[in-house]
Amino acid sequence: MQTGQLLEIRNIEKRFGGLTALADVSLTIERNEIYGLIGPNGAGKTTLFNVLTGLYVPDRGEFEFDGASLVGLKPYRVAESGIARTFQNIRLFGNMTAMENVMVGRHVRTHAGAIGAILRTRRTRDEEAAIRSRARELLEYVGIGQLAGALSRNLSYGDQRRLEIARALATEPKLLALDEPAAGMNATETAELRRLLVKIRDDGVTILLLDYGRKIAEGEPAQVQKDPEVVRAYLGGALP
Repeated sequence: MQTGQLLEIRNIEKRFGGLTALADVSLTIERNEIYGLIGPNGAGKTTLFNVLTGLYVPDRGEFEFDGASLVGLKPYRVAESGIARTFQNIRLFGNMTAMENVMVGRHVRTHAGAIGAILRTRRTRDEEAAIRSRARELLEYVGIGQLAGALSRNLSYGDQRRLEIARALATEPKLLALDEPAAGMNATETAELRRLLVKIRDDGVTILLLDYGRKIAEGEPAQVQKDPEVVRAYLGGALP
């Protein structure tokens, strides 16, 4: 298992007109860890996700992933480099099965072109079979293998979240960026999700959980809970 720095973000800023969504965000993420950046809803977390995954270009700053700059790359190039994400609002193909949703996630790792697809060459058929097999493996991995043939819109909320993670894992990421993955889950679903994320981390995929637009503290959970800036952000003043 590799060790060392995977992602370095330096002084990222992003503005929309007169609104500063990200202000001088810098952080470093080591390989094989679960890194969480927390904060109030609506404070810019999704903007940072969009910068990291190529949907937005930062107004200032830079970031390097696995030793290479990704600033300015298209989203599909970012995915090819090894960053996968899920969304705060689940974005599945509702009228496609769970299996088909995960197969879509394999697109960035496929090689058969349009001609092969039209002619149904042996290589194309073999690759499609491999994609289907891997999709089934990932559904089993996240705990919903029995739902492979179900339409994604008919799955429970928790299972839809698991399906979204399976689809992201289909891209073979080095970094899995999760946008509020436990939002809307009950206590049991949240506990199950935690176990899944630990398993993913233990299997060599670094996990990033973000929920703030401006970094105000960094450290272990107990340390961050007592940080004056964190207390002010959530409670508006000192702890009682």
